[in-house]
Amino acid sequence: MDKNSVVEKTMLAAPVIPVVVIDDIQKSIGLAKALVAGGLPAIEITLRTPNALDCIKAVAQEVEGAIAGAGTVLDESQMNAVEAAGAKFMVSPGASPMLLDAADQCSVPLLPGAATSSEMMALGERGYTHLKFFPAEAAGGANYLKSIGSPLPQFKICPTGGVSLANASAYLALSNVLCVGGSWVAPSNLIEREDWDAITKLAREASQLER
Repeated sequence: MDKNSVVEKTMLAAPVIPVVVIDDIQKSIGLAKALVAGGLPAIEITLRTPNALDCIKAVAQEVEGAIAGAGTVLDESQMNAVEAAGAKFMVSPGASPMLLDAADQCSVPLLPGAATSSEMMALGERGYTHLKFFPAEAAGGANYLKSIGSPLPQFKICPTGGVSLANASAYLALSNVLCVGGSWVAPSNLIEREDWDAITKLAREASQLER
């Protein structure tokens, strides 16, 4: 199975990919279990905390049904670390030539970020058909993605950045959107309190969004 197919399978696992910022390894396990229980198996753990890689490793090894991913991947060293941690996918906010060169050598499939049609076309030249649209709301939102759907129908997109329960449906209704990414299903206050039941409830609500 090629990398685009792996990414598509991940994007189709649920309508929402939770975008998670977490630094506590034990809490990451509880959080992932809650998200999986609510129907959101693909989880993007961003590399924005000192223990993020250990959290990815813990989720990958200890949470049945979870598809552990890494977010905010910016360079080759991070890709190597993410691969060693057992991540099944990785996400970047943008895409530089050096980053894409490194991704070619990494076994973990990359969901690269793009904000314009030119950036998407450049990624298409590198063989990418599945992209992250970031920052979604600031870059034009659902209306922008709708407008490029006809001239660039080959791209399947995950909008992230400013996406919430209130506007997720507008994105998911588009033919070129497979899923959305958002942090609203894993708010920091609920993680801090370890209120896994509340997070499972948010996840279940998100998992039932139509696309």
